Amino acid sequence: AGVKEDSFNVLDLAEYTKNRPWWRKVFAPSSGSSAEKYNVATQLVIGGVTGWCTGFIFQKVGKLAATAVGGGFFLLQIANHTGYIKVDWKLVERDVNKAKQQLKFHSSSNKMSPEVKSRVDEVIIFLKKNVILTGGFAGGFLLGMAS
Repeated sequence: AGVKEDSFNVLDLAEYTKNRPWWRKVFAPSSGSSAEKYNVATQLVIGGVTGWCTGFIFQKVGKLAATAVGGGFFLLQIANHTGYIKVDWKLVERDVNKAKQQLKFHSSSNKMSPEVKSRVDEVIIFLKKNVILTGGFAGGFLLGMAS
């Protein structure tokens, strides 16, 4: 009985995705700009529709989250007032002050890690190359939030 050895090519997905961001796959890997593929009207329509959908969903999720947080806080106050639970307010205050100190420390340093900086730079380059699409998205997003 002969044993057949198969050779496999291993694809390191983490390394593959570092070199190929998702938007390059969506908006043509060969070109960084949608202006080469679509005319101005098409870019505005695509940006506007996706922006409106995103804004509409963002608005609905935002209302749901605000209701959940507000309702949870209201129920917590009722439970505390009726004696079902006891809240250690000194501990809450200490934790809030600790969080404030950490936020002040992180905001004062103003240093981004190289990975985050490179990702931000990629996004900025993409937005600059696709100004019309980005403008349509922003307008659509605001309309979606208003509807």
